[in-house]
This record gives sequence, C-alpha cells and structure tokens, in this order.
Amino acid sequence: MIQNAALDELLQRVWDGARIDRAEAIQLAALPIEELGALADRRRSLAKASAYEGRGNQIVTYIVDRNINYTNVCNVYCKFCAFYRVESDADAYVIGWNELDRKIEETLAQGGTQILLQGGHHPKLSLQWYLDLLSHVKDKFPTINIHGFSPSEFVHFQEVFQLPLEEILSRFVQAGLGSIPGGGGEILVDRVRRRVSPLKAMSADWLGVMDTAHRLGLKSTATMMFGHVETLEDRIEHFDRVREQQDRTGGFTAFIAWTFQAENTKLRAPTVGAHEYLRMQALSRIYLDNVANIQSSWVTQGPEIGQLALRFGANDLGSVMLEENVVSQAGATFRMSVNDMRRLIQDLGYEPRQRDNWYRLLA
Repeated sequence: MIQNAALDELLQRVWDGARIDRAEAIQLAALPIEELGALADRRRSLAKASAYEGRGNQIVTYIVDRNINYTNVCNVYCKFCAFYRVESDADAYVIGWNELDRKIEETLAQGGTQILLQGGHHPKLSLQWYLDLLSHVKDKFPTINIHGFSPSEFVHFQEVFQLPLEEILSRFVQAGLGSIPGGGGEILVDRVRRRVSPLKAMSADWLGVMDTAHRLGLKSTATMMFGHVETLEDRIEHFDRVREQQDRTGGFTAFIAWTFQAENTKLRAPTVGAHEYLRMQALSRIYLDNVANIQSSWVTQGPEIGQLALRFGANDLGSVMLEENVVSQAGATFRMSVNDMRRLIQDLGYEPRQRDNWYRLLA
C-alpha cells in the first residue's frame, strides 16, 4: 500500500505537469475516478494553454470528415472485427470510383475537409490500383485531405508488393496521401496481439510504419482499442510505447482510445463500460505528456459520455463522421450532426471550433 506522503508527492507532481512512469501510472489508476478526472483536466489545461493564441483551454475542436472503407475483403480475420469478409462472400466489395466520388462530393457539401480511407487487407489489389485511387481523388478533389491506410495495411502492402516500406510510403505521398490514421494499434503488446489478431502486424511493425512515416514528414494519430483480453499493465505498456515513439519523432497529432465492441465478433471477452473508458482516457492524458491532443470517442461511447470525456482530459470531440462502417458492424451505432457536436461543447462552457487534420482552426 502506497504511503499517503508518497501519494501526495505523486499527485503534486502530476498536477505540476511532471512525467510519470509505468509504476506511477498503476498507482494513479487506482484513484477514485473523480480524482483521476480532475488530474487529467488539469493536465489538459497545461497541454493546451499555449495553443490557439493562448486560448487553447477555452476551445474544443472537431473535424468534419467521412470514413470511406474501400474494401471489406480481408485475410487477417481479427477476432474483434465484425466488418471483414472473404472474397467469396456475397456482400464482399471493392469500391468503384463513381461511388467514391459521390461520397466525397457529399462530404464537401456538408463542410467536410477530409476522408478517412481504410480497408481490409485485400490479397489481390495491386500497387497501381492504390496509386490510381489516390491520384484520382487528389486530381478531382484537390482540397480534400486523404487520411489513409493504417500501419497494418502498410505492413500488408510490403508483403504483397515486395517493396521497401519507405518506397511505398513515398509513392503514396506523391500520389496524394496526406496523413495516416492510427488504426490497427489495438494493444501494442505482442502477447495480446497474438490472441486477438495473430495474422496482423505486431507491435514493432506498427511502430515501424509510424516511425518511417513521421521521418518522411507525414503526421498520424495513435489509437488504443481496449477492454478485451489485455491487463491494466498492458494498457500502460501501450501508452509507454506511444510516448517513446513520440519522443523520437513527434509525429502523432492526437491519441484516441476506445473500448472493444463485442456484437457480431468472434472474440469472447468481458467488455468494459463508460466508467473504465473515462478512467483510461484520463490516464492517457496524464501519461502521454508529449501528445497535445486527446480525442473523445463518442462513436463508441455515445454523445453523453463523449461530452463527459471533455472533463477527463480530452480537448477534441473527434469527427462528425458522416459515415462509419466498422464499429457499427460490432454494435456501436451512435450518430451526431455538427449542431449536436457544437451544442455538447458549448454546454460545458467551451468554444466549439472546426479544425483540419493538423489541428489548425478553420474559419
């Protein structure tokens, strides 16, 4: 049992903005949730105080974009995924350009600035197919940012195209790729990954893609999907690996955590609720002292918990997400409009501001 004096010293260090280690994170995780939330809110204010002309702690941001899944064909069969199909399934698909164009036009019409382009690990799509797709979007819609292809997809591309990662990334950027989402992070502990997604990229692979992308000048997000077979220690190891990578390259714009959604998946594990979600988000804000933005996951938690997360370390409400297909297949079907999102932010006394992928405020 930690002595009160030692605990008081730790709490003061957290309040002052000091870096904590894994053992200290374990201690903080045992705090009453309202105390942990207050510490995270304090750390949020320290992280954002100098941003946006000194008004960062008064502003909560959001982005208008659309999650376009270019294919649901995948050969890694993750146990937690209800979205993937094999090629022979009746509802397997690869998106056509006419449908893609329609989705982007709808996004632009609603004030969107970005598409999140991700898909399954399709075994037969060629390198030229991807390059043509990127070039088509960038030529036809030059103002839209393509936030595309998770690290696990790039590991898949290396295997299928038999090319070095740096060359693939460089060619994707030349064709129009603007940034990389942090999908496929799950838990960055290989023991856990072997249980939930044994055919998918392991931790070093995921981090290696991010390292290379950051060194090429691409920004990315980092994610964590928790509440399945991992332990608290595994979650903190995940935080630690993200923080170490950020120390090296500084390429993560934001961190987003969400809970495992169990419906229609093959993974049999006890799920966690909003209480544990808020606890982990607060802890991520404290531990990830070098990641400026923590995003609330209203898509999996619902608008009310998404709003409450803004008092537990989050400074960004994430995407309006005009379309979402993956977690909705697993049972999460929450939706919000721009007006809904702005109201939730204003109700807490913050100023809602639309941003782009790089957290630049839009007029």
